[in-house]
Amino acid sequence: MRANLTSRWLGRAAMLLVGAAACSAHAQDSDLIARGKVVATAGDCAACHTSAPAHPYAGGRAIGSPMGNIYASNITPFNGHGIGGYTEQQFADALRKGVNAKGQHLYPAMPYTAYAGISDEDMHALYAYFMQGVKADDNVVPETKLPFPYSMRWTMAAWNLLYLGDGLHPADATDDARVNRGHYLVDTLGHCSSCHSPRTFLMAEDSHAYLAGAKIDGWMAPNITSDPVSGIGAWSEDEIAAYLKTGHVKGKGQAGGGMAEAVEQSLSHLSDDDVHAMAAYLKTVKPIRDPADTKAAFEYAGASAIPALGVREPVRPDGAVDPEALRVATTTDGATRYAGACASCHQPDGGGTQNQYFPSLSHNRAVGMSAPDNLVMAILLGIDRKGADAHVAMPAFGRDLTDEQVAAVATYVEQHFGNPDVHVTADIVAGIRSGGPKPLLLRLTPYLMLGGVVLAALVLWLIVVLIRRRKRAA
Repeated sequence: MRANLTSRWLGRAAMLLVGAAACSAHAQDSDLIARGKVVATAGDCAACHTSAPAHPYAGGRAIGSPMGNIYASNITPFNGHGIGGYTEQQFADALRKGVNAKGQHLYPAMPYTAYAGISDEDMHALYAYFMQGVKADDNVVPETKLPFPYSMRWTMAAWNLLYLGDGLHPADATDDARVNRGHYLVDTLGHCSSCHSPRTFLMAEDSHAYLAGAKIDGWMAPNITSDPVSGIGAWSEDEIAAYLKTGHVKGKGQAGGGMAEAVEQSLSHLSDDDVHAMAAYLKTVKPIRDPADTKAAFEYAGASAIPALGVREPVRPDGAVDPEALRVATTTDGATRYAGACASCHQPDGGGTQNQYFPSLSHNRAVGMSAPDNLVMAILLGIDRKGADAHVAMPAFGRDLTDEQVAAVATYVEQHFGNPDVHVTADIVAGIRSGGPKPLLLRLTPYLMLGGVVLAALVLWLIVVLIRRRKRAA
């Protein structure tokens, strides 16, 4: 009898131990997946790999590049169209080396040059999250078809030899742990330099102009070095952190375009400690100044007096010069266009609403920069940003206004509320509307290809000549 009781107790104890071990393993898995989700959020994976909110990470979004659209892949754990068949090593190779499980080279629109520095611990957590924390989706992604010669993916192997390092940024012994954490978030997971650093002839990031600003898809990713004039050196750490979290800072500026997406998909979800770490690191980045800049963009407030009431509010009966002006859809008068499209939100004096939901156009970086790209893009495409504090929306006028009309209203805004040295023309708007200037490599591609054909013909001719000489000599 005693032997039976002892056996039962031992059996129950063993079951409890097994159960406890299972619970502990489950808790560890949950913690690992949760950590992977944080890493994926900091890496802003969803912004590129989600084309519809109902299908997170299912890919299919067209990522604009100067060479053509590159379609983001399905990175859900679906076997076949997704990455369900990836081993952890194949997953890491895709992120660190830019080579997928089929051995195909990825284009650097996927920032593997930055992700190369992801720590082993974060990579393991990221793999666990995508394999266990993301719902499998069978979305079939369109094939990326870039024009020749950029369709030859294998050429990326040579590009990688030149520009793909280990991505690691050794901790600086003189920095504190918070700055080093910010460095890792900015350079590796956040891959901020992929937009904010200009590109070289071969489309690699220019390390000599690290974070000095660059044009991308019509927008200007601003200089975010510590320079107080061209960069964000005059912003406090709290202001930078608030901008990352919410996408706006009163009296400084607000995010639009790709930066608004980064705020919505990634930065607004990071912890306060992490955004402050990023801000602390950015304050240490070597300053780089654009000689064209004479004072910080947010300091500009216009130089021309606001037109008289009858001009800027032409529908009002008191002294109106042309009460019907707003009904003339073809007008290219900047004051009239501003009154009809902008003043109801940004106010006739450009001061914005009292709570700054619609921000002031004075002391606003987008309006004070020496290049009008971001102001023009905001007019053309509008703003749609969900920060940690609010969802901000501005309508797009790109389909309603011609290039001449956009140029007129942008110039009006610059003259009265922003940088008076900036004059926007229809040609400038047309260039921005088309995605901005083409890289030198793309402009020279026809000539380079022609040169390649001529060189190949010369080599072939030389070979034929040498063969004939040998035959004659024999």
